[in-house]
Amino acid sequence: MPHALYLLGIAAFAASGVLAAHRANMDPFGGFVLAFAASISGGTLRDLILDRHPLYWTRDWLLLLVIASVAAVTMLYLRRRTLPHRTLMVVDALGLAVVTVIGARAALDAHVTPVAVLILSVLTGVTGEVIRDVLCGEFPPLLLREEVYATAALAGATAYLLLHGAGAPDTLNTAASAGLVFALRLAAIFRDLHLPRLQRTTT
Repeated sequence: MPHALYLLGIAAFAASGVLAAHRANMDPFGGFVLAFAASISGGTLRDLILDRHPLYWTRDWLLLLVIASVAAVTMLYLRRRTLPHRTLMVVDALGLAVVTVIGARAALDAHVTPVAVLILSVLTGVTGEVIRDVLCGEFPPLLLREEVYATAALAGATAYLLLHGAGAPDTLNTAASAGLVFALRLAAIFRDLHLPRLQRTTT
């Protein structure tokens, strides 16, 4: 179950990378670069912090095959169809929801402190998006705008940690926590849910 779920999140991030490359008018090579960057950056950073070697994706040929396949299929689809403007954000929301929860599970398995679980979960979820946006020349990245993004990941990671501590079944915990992240992101996308901007004080 966790590996299949992780493949789903990775596939969503791979598609979001290609969609971002398409919007930035990149060539197919750029599409593949962004697909891989968006998909594996968060997990790579998490494993480096936890000193887990070898890195998870260096031994998982299926994961790499999924990324490449999803990237290729998405690029072929985009040659024939135009996707709605919000498609990138919705697909990215799915990836964020799944990968954040997987990050929480990996951090718990490493027996780190609760605060570290939250930090590693958020880093796992948002790092790929930051790198994708930077490579596309989007400044500031989505993470640093007022939209609910990292805060959605933090909410999901907190829910996962609390439910785990309460002894909830892992399947229920995973579904509820990922669902919370996804719902918050959809609210941000379609209902303009956002954090208040920093206001300049006047004297």
